[in-house]
Amino acid sequence: MAQQRALPQSKETLLQSYNKRLKDDIKSIMDNFTEIIKTAKVRAGESLMKLVSDLKQFLILNDFPSVNEAIDQRNQQLRALQEECDRKLITLRDEVSIDLYELEEEYYSSSSSLCEANDLPLCEAYWRLDLDTDSADGLSAPLLASPETGAGPLQSAAPAHSHGGGPGPTEHT
Repeated sequence: MAQQRALPQSKETLLQSYNKRLKDDIKSIMDNFTEIIKTAKVRAGESLMKLVSDLKQFLILNDFPSVNEAIDQRNQQLRALQEECDRKLITLRDEVSIDLYELEEEYYSSSSSLCEANDLPLCEAYWRLDLDTDSADGLSAPLLASPETGAGPLQSAAPAHSHGGGPGPTEHT
């Protein structure tokens, strides 16, 4: 009888041992499964991040319509700025030309006895040199001689810019 009692205790112990091993194995499987899911999520996240990065790089390098549109917009901005600068330069040239013409008229009217017969007024010499000069960009800065022989050469500060309207200063009334 003692053996029968020992046997059921050993069966019971054996069953408890099996139960404990089963719980430990299930816990280990759950831990492993959890780690696999975490790893899969990390890898999937990394894969998605890489895919997004590749798509961005592809769009940046191969999105020609938007790149061309940006280039066209910048060209339009720069052309508008160029036109504005051209208008300001033309206005400045015209104002300087008018002022120079008025100063020459004043100078020659006050010192007409000092001028020689073959001396041209500065504005006429300037415009004649401007017509003779064919520069690639339409700008020239001729060196003009002063009507007085001892005064030395003068340099014109206003570049000539040929935009129609003919040579010579315009008079404002």
